[in-house]
Amino acid sequence: MGVPVYDTVREALAEHDANASIVFVPARFAKDAVIEAIEAGLELVVVITEHIPVRDTMEFLALARREDTTIIGPNTPGIITPGECKLGVMPGHVFKRGQVGMVSRSGTLTYEIAAQLTHAGFGQSTCLGIGGDPVVGLTFTEVLEMFEKDPETDVVVLIGEIGGNLEELAAEYIREQGYPKPVVAFIAGRTAPPGKRMGHAGAIIMGRAGTAESKIKALEAAGVPVANTPKEVAALLTRKLGRGA
Repeated sequence: MGVPVYDTVREALAEHDANASIVFVPARFAKDAVIEAIEAGLELVVVITEHIPVRDTMEFLALARREDTTIIGPNTPGIITPGECKLGVMPGHVFKRGQVGMVSRSGTLTYEIAAQLTHAGFGQSTCLGIGGDPVVGLTFTEVLEMFEKDPETDVVVLIGEIGGNLEELAAEYIREQGYPKPVVAFIAGRTAPPGKRMGHAGAIIMGRAGTAESKIKALEAAGVPVANTPKEVAALLTRKLGRGA
């Protein structure tokens, strides 16, 4: 088909100007693929692969921090700026260019809510999945910081799920920093039983930690309205912005 194929990232970079890599490599070998991309000097690596051993992820994240490489994932649908660029597996046709930034732990919920926002007249600036694994490259808080600096993002949609404390940390950041842009949220897994993993490796309630209730309570205490269903996100945005869709 006329598409050049190279054996290494360095060989590809010798022939082409690139600054990002997207990794689909199976879990057993994903660490080496990510490390190769980092050592080649790429600025961004999007790791789609699921079920990467946690220790492998911790190793390449530590290297990425030392080399100033941004990692999205693992277990992410990727990142998209509608009409401009996509690195991931999301269906591009449901997104529309606009001013809503989306950050999510769920791939399919990202597409579903984006499609509903588009239908309601809310376009998106950039949408990304931070990944559903227990350890990921970007946190909600870090992405909120990026959206705060992004002139194309006026409002943020945060899509969380049970497990871990990233949503609670984001709520704390929003409250303590007086986050200047409106934020609305949805948390998946309200009916999940404790101790049972629900889909993502990181979506598991351990004791009282990581429940949907704790996340919703923290976000609402920070002034972030939380939708009861994905469909309600667009309505919350309309109310938060004080206008019709």
